[in-house]
Amino acid sequence: MKNMVIWAVVFIAVFVWSAVNPKDYMTWILEVAPAIIGAGVVSVTHKNFPLTPLTSVLILIHCIILMVGGHYTYAEVPLFDWLGELLGWQRNNYDKLGHFAQGFVPAIIAREILIRKKVMSTGAWRNFFIICFCLGFSAFYELIEWWVALLSSEAADAFLGTQGYVWDTQSDMAWALVGAIFALATLGRIHDRQLRERGLVF
Repeated sequence: MKNMVIWAVVFIAVFVWSAVNPKDYMTWILEVAPAIIGAGVVSVTHKNFPLTPLTSVLILIHCIILMVGGHYTYAEVPLFDWLGELLGWQRNNYDKLGHFAQGFVPAIIAREILIRKKVMSTGAWRNFFIICFCLGFSAFYELIEWWVALLSSEAADAFLGTQGYVWDTQSDMAWALVGAIFALATLGRIHDRQLRERGLVF
């Protein structure tokens, strides 16, 4: 319970900061909406399906990434402007961090649900399914960006964040794929330990 209070306080603090004088309110709404939906799902399901600390923290981090991107727009996050100058990037790559997280975080969420609901007993098939799910989720998000671009020319450029990069859509999905694989490769044992310690698996 205490952890969820801290989670909520951090989320609300970043949300309020993000909502004050963002670069563009329409873009802010589009970028922050998934974080609001995610926070809502966590709060509604917390009593009946409490998540491991690892999964909860990852969801919060992803929400923060979305809210920071919504405040500045993904193409103009100051830290990544500075990194771009330091490393000689031709574009602001904050959106690539966002898409990496788009694979990394859902991979652990999906892993927790599949293990606890005993959907698959074989680890290899479970990992294959998770990677496919994350890649499919990333592709669907790219479709959402396309639909928004068709419906709203004003917010399209800031929301898409292509910055003139012709392969932006494909690289976004590739980063999500890398994120999912990296999450499964590095966090599996930690996640298993937390599931066992809390009696969520047997």
